[in-house]
Amino acid sequence: MYEDLSCPVCQDIFKDPVVLTCSHSFCKDCLKKWWREKQTRECPCCMRRSSRSDPPRNLALKNLCEALQGRDQRSSAGSEPLCSLHSEKLKLFCLDHQRPVCVVCRDSKTHNNHKFRPIDEAAKDHKEELRKSLKPLQEKLKVFEEIKGDFDQTAKHIKVQARDTERQIKEQFKKLHQFLQKEEEAKISALRDEEEQKSKMMKEKIEALSTEIAALSDKIRATEEELRAEDVSFLQNYKDAVERVKQRPLLDDPELVSGALINEAKHLGNLTFNIWNKMKKMVSYTPVILDPNTTDPELILSEDLTSVRRGQKQKLPKNPERTKFSCSVLGSEGFNSGTHSWDIEVGNNKDWELGVLGEPGLWRILFCDGKFTAFSTLDPEKDLLVKKKLQKIRVHLDFNGGKLSFSDPDTSTHIHTFTHTFTDTLFPYIYTENHLPLKVLPLKVYVTGEKRSQK
Repeated sequence: MYEDLSCPVCQDIFKDPVVLTCSHSFCKDCLKKWWREKQTRECPCCMRRSSRSDPPRNLALKNLCEALQGRDQRSSAGSEPLCSLHSEKLKLFCLDHQRPVCVVCRDSKTHNNHKFRPIDEAAKDHKEELRKSLKPLQEKLKVFEEIKGDFDQTAKHIKVQARDTERQIKEQFKKLHQFLQKEEEAKISALRDEEEQKSKMMKEKIEALSTEIAALSDKIRATEEELRAEDVSFLQNYKDAVERVKQRPLLDDPELVSGALINEAKHLGNLTFNIWNKMKKMVSYTPVILDPNTTDPELILSEDLTSVRRGQKQKLPKNPERTKFSCSVLGSEGFNSGTHSWDIEVGNNKDWELGVLGEPGLWRILFCDGKFTAFSTLDPEKDLLVKKKLQKIRVHLDFNGGKLSFSDPDTSTHIHTFTHTFTDTLFPYIYTENHLPLKVLPLKVYVTGEKRSQK
């Protein structure tokens, strides 16, 4: 019965069967595939040409196949799968067709000269093969999960960085606000003092002048009364009137006081510049700022990002910028032209490395166990003769000139110079395993004025 319901092409139960004019039936997909391979529309059984490119469906055969499959599925529910053609147990695996078959299938024409394996052996071999194919996917999944973990840690660290940076920005602006408020109060206080002093002076002068005016007015009024008297009376009192007038000789005219007004120019002239000039005492400029995103997890940076020391290991996310060298940190700005200098206060640190790092290599001097050494990934190691322990090191990079020099800034004593044709961006490099900080020293800030010529 199963053979009557099997497609002559695929040897399996009909799926969506169609019937040709020669009365032979086939799976619709099997027939189309056969015609594509043969490039002619002929019956796979009798080779008779078909006049229709889209043969009709065999509904009766379709219904019969579906009923048979439903019965087989119900009978095999909870039991071992059976061959759909012969209702026998699937004990063999055809290596050529790559599917389970029964012992009847093995002896059929469909599997002539095919190779077979017991179902358990074939399952074992194929499971092992599938495990091997699955292993790269599992390893890839593991890598993805690890990277996702790094991404999650990076996302959390971004929020921590943002909060810390915002706090430090607010603290810096708070200091500036306090400074400006103090300067404003001082400027207003100086203005008020000058106003009080000059107002008092003018009040005293006005009071003195008012006294003089009152006295002079009284004398004039008395004299004018004498002048209005009768002639006899006037002449009788004339001598006394003249004496009163002469007793108080005329004073010099009072003069306006110079400098009595508020010196606005003193208070307002170059006000912002003068405040900024005073601000130099509380601000500084450091030529190299250390980059926290390059810092080894065992290093701690100061809040102003100018010093570094060894500390308790931090949990930091993996990121491409972080240096591959242990216990090291890079400057935030790289140099690919010009000349650049920065001083490092090494103090009493027992070991450190200073230099520059770029794509082609690392150039630095090392201090360890009281000994100075020059290192480069492109040059052999070289011991350096330094007679005294240094507190500061000056690093000077002449990128275009191809020189990296180290010296003692206190005595201008040369220590060592690397010579190389630099081509890629170089970043300041610091290495330390000490708990004492290494600090990038600020530069002195000078204010200069330039007079513009008038055209």
